[in-house]
Amino acid sequence: MAEDCGEVQFFGVGGSPYARRVQIALKLKGVKYTYFEEDLRNKSELLLKYNPIYKKVPVLVHNGKPLAESLVILEYIDENWNKNYAILPQHPYDKAMARFWAKFIDEKCIPTVVKAAWTIQNEEREKAIQEATEALQFIENELKRYNHKFFGGDTIGLVDIAASFIAYWLPLLEEAADLTLLTVDKFPNLHKWSQEFTNHPVVKDNLPPRNGLLGFYKARYAALK
Repeated sequence: MAEDCGEVQFFGVGGSPYARRVQIALKLKGVKYTYFEEDLRNKSELLLKYNPIYKKVPVLVHNGKPLAESLVILEYIDENWNKNYAILPQHPYDKAMARFWAKFIDEKCIPTVVKAAWTIQNEEREKAIQEATEALQFIENELKRYNHKFFGGDTIGLVDIAASFIAYWLPLLEEAADLTLLTVDKFPNLHKWSQEFTNHPVVKDNLPPRNGLLGFYKARYAALK
């Protein structure tokens, strides 16, 4: 049941993995919010007002106070609405490690995967694929170490939400850009986790339509070629 938490506004873009992180967290917490879909080619005055530095989504506004950057927002959501679901671990070490891996996903995994998808030249693409594979291997090893359904245990936590790009957006990029990365043979734990994550009821109900994203990626890849 949704919790009345004051005025909560959320600015996002339907296909953005970063915006969907926030949406999933709000749903897991049962927070009521008003959603504003942004057109990044014609950004609203409110978005520019609330995020004048980066001028991008996601932005969460709670009782008039704006927050930008998805990982920052996720931590705020967890700390501010902390009664019915924990996104971050309680133990200080586990919490620090969750922050580390979430940052690693943002700074290493996602950029290398995107680079591999949109690099056309053969030699450069092979190098990009190798970098992406190495980054994903670190995540695979970390997931294997936990030996649970999700990174934090039996429930979805910060690292799972941060890694939603790997579970849902990466396979679409693979299909659109003739790319092979997340195979069962190379990444059995990560592949199994991605199935568990995307089929979780809250996650499944808050992912963008597959066909629209796939069509967008295919068009972009065709334009690059």
